[in-house]
Amino acid sequence: MAEGKSRRQFLAEGALALAGVAAGAPAEARAAPDAGVPTGTGSIFSGTPGEAAGAAGPTVTADDLAHAERLMRVSMTPQQRALAAESWDPIIGPFFSRRDFPLGDESPATLWNPVLRGTGRMPKRSRVVRSSWTSRRPPGNDELAFAPVHVLSRWVQAREVSSVRLSELALARLERYQPQLNCSITLVREQALAEAEAADREIARGKYRGPLHGIPYGAKDLLDTAGVRTTWGAEPFRNRVPKEDATVIARLRAAGAVLVAKLSLGALALNDVWFGGRTSNPWFLEEGSGGSSAGSGAAVAAGLVPFAIGSETFGSIVDPCMRCGVTGLRPTFGRVARTGAMTLSWSHDKLGPMARSVEDTALVLAAISGPDAADLSSQPSRFAFDATRSVKGLKLGVVPAWMGGPPATDVEPAAVKLLEQLGMKRVDLTFPDLPWAALQSLVLADSAASFERLTLSGEDAQLRMQVRDAWPNLFRQSRFISAVDYVQADRLRRHVAKVWAEQMAKVDVVLTPSLRDEPLATNSTGHPCLVLPTGWVMIDRIRSDWLPPPGQQHPAVSPPRKMPHGVSLIGHLWDEGTLCSVGMALEAAAKLTDAHPPGFA
Repeated sequence: MAEGKSRRQFLAEGALALAGVAAGAPAEARAAPDAGVPTGTGSIFSGTPGEAAGAAGPTVTADDLAHAERLMRVSMTPQQRALAAESWDPIIGPFFSRRDFPLGDESPATLWNPVLRGTGRMPKRSRVVRSSWTSRRPPGNDELAFAPVHVLSRWVQAREVSSVRLSELALARLERYQPQLNCSITLVREQALAEAEAADREIARGKYRGPLHGIPYGAKDLLDTAGVRTTWGAEPFRNRVPKEDATVIARLRAAGAVLVAKLSLGALALNDVWFGGRTSNPWFLEEGSGGSSAGSGAAVAAGLVPFAIGSETFGSIVDPCMRCGVTGLRPTFGRVARTGAMTLSWSHDKLGPMARSVEDTALVLAAISGPDAADLSSQPSRFAFDATRSVKGLKLGVVPAWMGGPPATDVEPAAVKLLEQLGMKRVDLTFPDLPWAALQSLVLADSAASFERLTLSGEDAQLRMQVRDAWPNLFRQSRFISAVDYVQADRLRRHVAKVWAEQMAKVDVVLTPSLRDEPLATNSTGHPCLVLPTGWVMIDRIRSDWLPPPGQQHPAVSPPRKMPHGVSLIGHLWDEGTLCSVGMALEAAAKLTDAHPPGFA
């Protein structure tokens, strides 16, 4: 299978694309040379070299600026260069003094609100309707390990399967298959079994908290857990032990779910290599599971946990779900509070469920939704989901231009056909040609700011991956994204949000190939995304989020190997309910829910 650009390649190229956006702005869109700059006595920009409080750093010369012009893709005359060098210290110098000010976990003053006027489909009230249930005897442990949450919950509620049994099974499988998958960082054995016993006692007394009560799960190891180390998958933080639970962890505990493991993630939420090595794909152990929610994808696919919590900034739920053949729900930006989660990008990070069925992701989302005062981007929201809802008559958006060439496969048009057969009405959409990859420069700059101390202290040298598309290099490169270019990219973001709003107004959901620039851009706009396996592809090369060395390719697979493959459904802001209804219909028609990787049963 021919492979298109990886999401990390786009991320690595984002800074260069951004520079092109700024340089290519039409003349009429640029401010006049003196626009907004105060003049005359008392200007905050007046002064002579060395006068400004907080001026820092070495003297800047005209030659320094000449070299910097190549990086910034701007040009100055010798006279302009000399003037800029002479006035650098009083005007620009003070901005560097803030490096010595401890900002801690403070978020930026500018907050991203994904809702444009007249957009979004917030339901009138929260309501969850589960699928119908026909009682049947629970199976043996092998089959039980792969049962979805919505089925397990019925057995637990009826006390036909205990939470202790499920938790012991999950812990045993996590330990047994760790050598093959390398997907867990810390097992939470004693605490999990104590909580499982408590859940069984509560249910026996008739106190049933809901469909997650007594269900074991795993959490990506960037979610804080009180007294249990949270390592972010990175060497400098491998002994980090937080004092409080992340909000999502606390909400799942309140729902009765039982945390059994902290699952692996690529170091600092990038790809699938952490300080303990690479996490493997259960379907094909020779390749990584995809990142950065690597352990979450692998553990769910291999039947180690019924569900897991992942996170996405720019593809980190979608990617491992695609690779490992599981279902993931990336919620609307702001729906799930991120308090206690590692920050990569304040205006992009999202937390969401990864599971074996669409209904499972909806049940988990219902439990973790809601704002938290400490997460200034989180918003009050309502979630309405009906597992019995028909999709007949709903409008399915399809972009024909996205259906040809990598990363598209035969799976996407087949999924469109299945939904049309179920009564959905296809609506073809057209998107303009935009510099989509430039949006990822926002993530690059945010992440470099979040981990500035790691870069400036030199501790980034401890990270295992030191290649061109790994964080140490990306953090350093990102320091050369100018504030002007960042603002221009943020303006592009608003424009992209308007473009998506215009297209979404014509349909109920959009079906796309995953990991294209355009649907990945909904990480910036804030739209929810559901990814689920719907077919099979043959791969003839190892897939990896890591770029191969220049002039080389990833290793060949001979003979080609059959692997699960899925599509992405993009929904309206705050309307994950419709997204899940369409996903359930497609899931039932595709009939892949009983497909599991060989060697794990």
